[in-house]
Amino acid sequence: MSSSFTRSLCVVSCAFGLLASTSVLRADDVTDSIDEAVKAYKANDYATAAQSLDAAAQLIRQKRADQFKALLPDAPSGWQAEDATAQAAAAAMFGGGVSAERQYKKGDATITVKLITDSPIMQGVLMMMGNPMFANADGGKLERIKGQKAIFKNKDGSGSVNVVVNGTLLVQIEGSDVTDADLRAFAEAIDYGKISQLL
Repeated sequence: MSSSFTRSLCVVSCAFGLLASTSVLRADDVTDSIDEAVKAYKANDYATAAQSLDAAAQLIRQKRADQFKALLPDAPSGWQAEDATAQAAAAAMFGGGVSAERQYKKGDATITVKLITDSPIMQGVLMMMGNPMFANADGGKLERIKGQKAIFKNKDGSGSVNVVVNGTLLVQIEGSDVTDADLRAFAEAIDYGKISQLL
């Protein structure tokens, strides 16, 4: 096999090995795609081989998104939670990324919690985290929430908290008609330790 194909197959296979123990997908959904890729490659059908590897990688990304979805917090007292959702996009689609989100409501107040990784937006957030001048723009300020670096903003009831975990995942909390206490309550409800275990 060519070195590039072997590397791609190794990446997919290793990622599958890490996720297989908890996957709700049938194992065959991933392994069958990998087997198809190997078979097609040996037959010099490189287009099908690449497509099959892409399919396996996408299934794994979807599983990662489902893992993060399970870590979105329950609604605090007085709040109602919508059903959580998960998304996974390949790099060719809007830069790629794996995410999960859930919306919460209390009267007119609304808060959305998102977990985002493998996304190009991480670069901009990390830049802000590392430069107080950027972090303080538009009223933002650097804080630590449960030991994690965070950028906290709230102006006239419209606010956000951005927390970076292990330099690779963004916890994004955005709210309208909310208080500082509302935003902090959701930021502190996140289990950052469990998130770190998935990264």
